[in-house]
Parts: sequence; C-alpha cells; structure tokens
Amino acid sequence: MTRRKLNIVKVGGAVVENEESLQSLLKSFSGLKGLKILSHGGGKIATKIAASLGVESKMIDGRRVTNAEMLKVVTMVYAGLVNKTVVARLQALGVNALGLTGADMNIIRSVRRPAQPVDFGFVGDVKEVDTKALSKLIDAGAVPVLAPLTHDKEGSMLNTNGDTIASSVAQALSNEYEITLTFVSDTPGVMKDLSDPDSLIPTITKADFAPLVEDGTISEGMIPKLQNAFDAIESGVSRVVITSVKDLEGGTTITA
Repeated sequence: MTRRKLNIVKVGGAVVENEESLQSLLKSFSGLKGLKILSHGGGKIATKIAASLGVESKMIDGRRVTNAEMLKVVTMVYAGLVNKTVVARLQALGVNALGLTGADMNIIRSVRRPAQPVDFGFVGDVKEVDTKALSKLIDAGAVPVLAPLTHDKEGSMLNTNGDTIASSVAQALSNEYEITLTFVSDTPGVMKDLSDPDSLIPTITKADFAPLVEDGTISEGMIPKLQNAFDAIESGVSRVVITSVKDLEGGTTITA
C-alpha cells in the first residue's frame, strides 16, 4: 500500500515570539500542500511571563527546570497563549488547525524524567504516541498544532521538548505515512559560514556528521538537532530538513 505524504514542521520559541517571523512561518506552512502537523515551542515567552508573575526561571545546559510553579506557567503559556494564537492565525489563513497537548485524546504519554543525575522537575520523556487518534484527526481534515506539553496519564502535565515531540510523532507515524520532518531554524539550514548566505550545505549524511562536528562547522545547539534528525531517519522517517522561516521546502536535507 502506498503511504500518503505527511509534513511535520517544528518551529521554536524564537520564531513564535517574533510577530514578523511568526506570520511568515504560518504563511509558508499554510502553503504546504497535503497533510501536515505543526509542533511549536514558546520558551522565551514562558520566561517573560514567569518573571512578570514572580516565578524564577532556572536553566541547566539550556534545558528548563520545571518545578510546580513553573509547570503552571508553561501550561498556561504553551497550551493557552501560544497554541491558541497559532491556531487562530492558521484559521485566518484557511488552515483548519486544532490545538492539542499530549493529554488531549491521550495522544502523547510521557514519564517524568528521573531526578538523577539532574532533577529537572516536571519534565517528560515521551513513551507512547497514539497514532490512531492522530490519524483520525488528520483524516477528518484537521491540522494538529502540538504544544510542548505531554502527560503521565496519572493526572500530571509534563513539560516536554518540542523537537522531541516532533521527532517522536514523526517516528510513530512513519509506518503509515511518508514523512518529511522539518525543523525551522533562524538560519537557512546548516552553513559552512554563518556570515555567508551562499555557504549552505544542501545535504548531510551520517558519514558527513562526525567530520563536520570535528572541524567546528556543526556546533552547539545544531549538534543535538542533527542527532535527533538521524534518530528519526533510522526509525523510518523518509526525510528531515533544517531550514528557515521563509523556505520550508529548501534548506539542508538530512539523509541516511
């Protein structure tokens, strides 16, 4: 049986909190043909609102520590303010968007991350994606918009990395769909020289990865992003792309 094509696009909080880049991204996303899912972040907005409420933000190695008070903030911001703003904007562009957390329809169940070696609090590691529920929504003409929140099916919401959600959903649905997973970055893709727009690397294979890390071409946050990409490819995702807001069908393609 021929698998239908499905685009899964992950957009980070830096894009979401900037009015111009958000609108550009949503226009590009609305123009994608066929079946699609959008996964979003919102960390910078959460940090700003937490500060206004007197809740301190604590980060370890770029990851948010989510205590009980911060969990309230990220649930409000991710599932409420950010998710519903994105849904409303997509509806205005003719996309029948449906905002979801992992708790809705039990689509993504996680377990709380162990407290050792670092206690990140109410942070979830994905354990199960309900592909039947997501497929039903997609088949009904809905475009799921996934907030970076899951649940433990014991009554607690869990803060969950947006890249991980996008990758986990892509891998889980790869048996049924031919999936292109796109990570939207603030650069056109992986660049040899960030100051040179013509230095885009169009394709990266697993064999290319280690030498590019060694010579410093790939560094910092791009390393785990590419590791996530190769994990997705090895788990059945057809294609992974890292690109910018303006060109969802360009950028750097990651292949096996």
